[in-house]
Amino acid sequence: MHTRIKFCGIRSPEHAKFAEDLGVDAIGMVFVPDTPRFIDLQTASAICDSTGPFINRVGLFVNPSADEVMDVLAEVDLDVLQFHGEESAEFCESFGFPYLKAVRVQSADQVIEVAQTHARASGLLLDSHSSRAQGGTGETFDWSLIPQVDKPILLAGGINPENVAQAIAKVKPYAVDVSSGIESAPGLKDADRMRAFVSAVAG
Repeated sequence: MHTRIKFCGIRSPEHAKFAEDLGVDAIGMVFVPDTPRFIDLQTASAICDSTGPFINRVGLFVNPSADEVMDVLAEVDLDVLQFHGEESAEFCESFGFPYLKAVRVQSADQVIEVAQTHARASGLLLDSHSSRAQGGTGETFDWSLIPQVDKPILLAGGINPENVAQAIAKVKPYAVDVSSGIESAPGLKDADRMRAFVSAVAG
């Protein structure tokens, strides 16, 4: 099975174009203020303009207001929304865009419940639970907790070039999502690690 790749926390058109040239399927942009990977609307718009039609542009939010999401959509050409907080299914669906619902995994039952409550989500992004941050911590979680659900699974949480092949072998996810694992410092993507990650996924 072909495992798709999402690079999250992209902060420059140059890194977006490099990801696309590597064959990455999706890039994520973080619209969460006061986080290391936050970008403004002007930069996000430039990132979208730098990429071609066959890469998905994903906007990441954590418990935003509807106005905050709409402000981004008015300026940035996104394809998919990604919600990392406690957003209801009604809220996630209200923008008329495909969306991913993130789960900070603590138990199999929790994942099953979110899959049921967010039945119209295009996929579930399974991330590490941390009291320090909503994501991008570089911490893995117990992959054996992942249950069978009728949704595409995007595996996140501490994935990097060194462990992604093992993660794919064990979980067999629809996609792998990486942020800190391809950085030299928080928010600073590293071209060598980006290339190594794609190579490791390809096997």
